[in-house]
Amino acid sequence: MELFDTHAHLTDPALADTSGVVARAVAAGVQRILTVATSAATSRQCVALAERHAGVWAAVGIHPNEADEAAPGDWEAVVELAQHPRVVALGETGLDLYWQKVPLPLQIDYFERHLRLAQERDLPVVIHLRQSAAEILDVLTRVRRDGPLRGVMHSFTGTAEEAAALLELGLHVSFAGMVTFKKSQSLRQVAATIPADRLLIETDAPYLSPEPLRGRHPNEPARLVHIAACLAEVRGIRLEELAAQTTASAQRLFGVP
Repeated sequence: MELFDTHAHLTDPALADTSGVVARAVAAGVQRILTVATSAATSRQCVALAERHAGVWAAVGIHPNEADEAAPGDWEAVVELAQHPRVVALGETGLDLYWQKVPLPLQIDYFERHLRLAQERDLPVVIHLRQSAAEILDVLTRVRRDGPLRGVMHSFTGTAEEAAALLELGLHVSFAGMVTFKKSQSLRQVAATIPADRLLIETDAPYLSPEPLRGRHPNEPARLVHIAACLAEVRGIRLEELAAQTTASAQRLFGVP
């Protein structure tokens, strides 16, 4: 059985023992990891990790909650890094209206930059959504008029209607540890509706440890199997089948062998 963790922050200080983290992931069946950046600095670090570890690939970008901290030249650095052969996605980008830390117009500016670059380079985008579904759908719909978009709504916690709208726009939908929480019955019902070829799984490590390890920090890619098992049960299929489906979908989306 092979699993693909489509969203982990391996540059986080909590996962400083990267070699150990990757080794434990492989031992648990997680053969592939997408390490996702949140800034120009972590974009460089993600690329370096992807160069160092055969099963690791990189996403480069500037997180909406860090857009106000971007220095002159940071976006240009992301654009340049996007050409690297180990970079298979752009992000983490998107919109966040929960923290209200960064003005929405600035978040939208950076979100659109990522989307336009993704269209130009034919790369998928990794999208962050927090209390901003309507705003994100508005931006995606507008940009998609100028060309197709590929990507994933990561750590999805929205409604079935929101998931359907994202699927209609051509995106994949990914579930993290929250889908395993006891209170997340409605989210599990949403997960059951996602077509097999558009469903992805992730840990969002070092955050969101899944049941039965909830609250144990840091989360690691090795714990992805708990999310896969939860979704397999919800969808009424064997764990091995869920693993094969989600791995194949991730490989197609990110162009990873």
